[in-house]
This record gives sequence, C-alpha cells and structure tokens, in this order.
Amino acid sequence: MRTRFVILGGGPAGNNAATHAARMGAEVTVVERDVVGGAAHLWDCIPSKTMIATGGAISFSNRLDGMGLESQSSEVDVSALTNRIEAIKDKMRDNNTDILQSQGVRILRGTGRFTGPNSLEVIGVDGTQTVEFDAALISTGSKPRIPEWCFPDGDRILTTRDCYPPKTFPESVTVIGSGVTGVEFVHMFSSFGAKVTLVVSRQQVLPGKDPEVAAVLEHEFMNRGVKLVMGARAVAIERSEAGDSVIVRCDDGRVVESSHAVLAIGSVPNTADIGLETTGVAVNQWGFVDINQHCVTNVDHIYAAGDISGKLPLSSVASIQGRKVAEHVMGLHTRNHRHLDYDKAASAIFTEPEIADVGLAEAEAFASGRKIRVTKVPFSSTAKAMINSDTRGFVKIISDPNTGEILGGSIVGRHAAELISVIAVAVTAGLTVSDLVESILVHPALSEALAEAAE
Repeated sequence: MRTRFVILGGGPAGNNAATHAARMGAEVTVVERDVVGGAAHLWDCIPSKTMIATGGAISFSNRLDGMGLESQSSEVDVSALTNRIEAIKDKMRDNNTDILQSQGVRILRGTGRFTGPNSLEVIGVDGTQTVEFDAALISTGSKPRIPEWCFPDGDRILTTRDCYPPKTFPESVTVIGSGVTGVEFVHMFSSFGAKVTLVVSRQQVLPGKDPEVAAVLEHEFMNRGVKLVMGARAVAIERSEAGDSVIVRCDDGRVVESSHAVLAIGSVPNTADIGLETTGVAVNQWGFVDINQHCVTNVDHIYAAGDISGKLPLSSVASIQGRKVAEHVMGLHTRNHRHLDYDKAASAIFTEPEIADVGLAEAEAFASGRKIRVTKVPFSSTAKAMINSDTRGFVKIISDPNTGEILGGSIVGRHAAELISVIAVAVTAGLTVSDLVESILVHPALSEALAEAAE
C-alpha cells in the first residue's frame, strides 16, 4: 500500500515535502487555509523584498552622478507597485500549485485540525471531510508577535503584515524592533523618503550579529537621517488625540511621535487550535514543536518543519527541512544520509548595503575560547565595486589557523546575499582557504574579494 502522507500547511516546508514524497510514490494530501506557497512567504517575505528592490532602484538612481550620469529623482507609483507585488505573489502561488498538481498531490482548501494520531479534519467551502494518514507533517508557519500593550489597527499602528501591499507611504514612521525584520523595514521606508525612527532595545542594531556588521548598517542609517533611539524598550503605542499620529512610549521615559508605527518584534508559531493534543505531539513553553535531526516530533510518525519547529525561521531552512521529512517518511534515511546542520545555514538581510553570514561567528568563537583566524577585505579594494560606484562594505572569512578550514564568514555590501553562497558551500563541504584561493574566479567581479580574504 502507498504511504498516506498528509501535510498541514502549504508553505516552503509543506510544498517541498509534498513534491519530493509524491515523486517517491507517497499518496500526498496538502491542507492549506490561506495561500499555497505559505502566508509568511507570500504575504511577508516576497512583498517586502519586492518593495525593498524598488527602494534600491530609487537609491541607485540617486547615485547616478557617480557613474557619469545626471542624478534624477524617482517618484513611486503606489498603484503600479501594488500591482507588481500582487503579480509576483500570484505567479509564485500558481507555480507552487501547478508543481503540486503535476506530482499528483491532492490540495484541500480549508482549515485543518487533528482529531487523533492518524486522522485530520478539514473544514472548507465544500464542507467537512476527514483525512486518514500514516505520516503527517505540521508546517503551519507563524504570525507576527503582538505584545499585550500594543493594539494594531491596520491603519497607523501596524504589524509587519499590515504594510503591504501599501495603501500609502507614511510621512514618518517609528519601527519597534531592531532585528532582521525591523532593519529591513527601516531601509524600505527610508528609501521611499519617510522620516524613520528605530527603537533599539540594545546598544546596537541587529543584536547577536557581528558588531562590525552592525556598525556599517548604523552608519548607513544615520547618513539617511534615520534616528536611532538606543537602549530603549517600547512599552506602549497609542494614537494621538487627533488620531493623525502615533505615540510610542519607551521604558526610560523617551517618547517618539510619528504618523505611523510598525511593530517588528518577531513572530509566534501557529500551533494553537490545530488539535495537537489529540495526537500526543508535545509543544514547549514557547509554543514550538521540538524535533530531532530528522524533524520527527515525540510521536514517531508525525513531523514538524518550518517556523513552528523553533529552528532558524528562514524559508530556505523550511524548504530543506521539508525535503528531509519526505526522505524520512519514505525510508531514505536508512541509506547514506546527511543530517541538517543549522549552524551552517546561510542567512541574509536585505538592507542597503546587504548583509549576509554563515557558519561560525567571530564573537561566538572568542566567547568559547576557540582559536580562529580572521581575515577581512574591503570592497573598496576591488575594481568591480568601483565600477559599480558602490564600495561600501567588506568580506570577512573565519578559518581554522591550523588546518585552514573555512569555518564561517560575513559579507556586507552589494549582492552579499548572492556572494555568501560561495562561503556557505565551503563551510558545508569543509573546504579550506587554499581551495578558495586556488579557484580561478571571474575578473572584474565582487567575488574577487572572497579570494583575497581567503589568501
């Protein structure tokens, strides 16, 4: 008999699990209540990166004089930008749906809820139906975290999901949260000409990231006129009496007023009200489902992947988790099988300049007492950066001083999200700095800085 595999949530994890399991012969059912492709992916990630790309085009047009052209101002057509965002989302949704259907995957539109360790109830427009399964994947994603002192209204007090497609661009905006999502919103709104204030609860933006990386971004923000409220934690957000502005109050007494405020303080997993208690699957104190190296929960035929697994909340991580789940469901883990190593996952922040890193961080190595070699090369020394009229940033490579093995790296600068892939492959494959130095790379190219840092 074919393995009956049901997937609750059709985001990156669910999609990849479904397609790979179906190719290997499973009878796959995907249950999705919102959008095939994932709400967090198609409602958060893709729209924000689309708007960031438009903001980047505006910033580039402002630097044309450095390329022998006259600078020109660009005005945003909100309607055209909205249509562009919707077109990209629709295309990706349709592509995801077509791939699933081409593999024979059954898609049930509706809200799913477990009714036992081997059954799921789906309530949709066509009524209620029960799906029996041999294996299940929980990949229900996450939603913006909203503290008890904040009451978003979707008008001026916004969560990240309220920001796109844009109804209008704010004259001024206060962003609460200086993590990855927060700094991307600062970059996006400032690119569109808004007066931006960032409330930073620590003493640097991007807490936990390399201080040199954070310093570059802080410098760029200040050059844009962004106001950084450092060492302050927001404790209240409220509309003004006139209703045309928002007041953010901090725990140290500082007050920031702007036309809009955006809450970007993380997300919470969608594990409530899906009937997990009927399956025996355990949820930890933060609402995440703990998993082992195969993404298996405490119930051996039920898996969890994506944001709810408590691992890195990245679409790329969710996608490969989904693939690994499919392999495990179909028994391929009994063969030569590489486990996921989340410490070697590359990540990027789509600010300007872009930021990307992978593997061991410099501060982490020093904190643990591990001996490392750190080499750093600024993009200002490369011909391609000068040709691009954008010499901001650097490449930093961390290696073992005895073996030369590449342990990690950080990149700040143009196309950092693409360039980090070279270091990511090196870290995953256990390559050495010599391997990178002896590779014949393109000239002129920004990647030359990678070889220079390795050398």
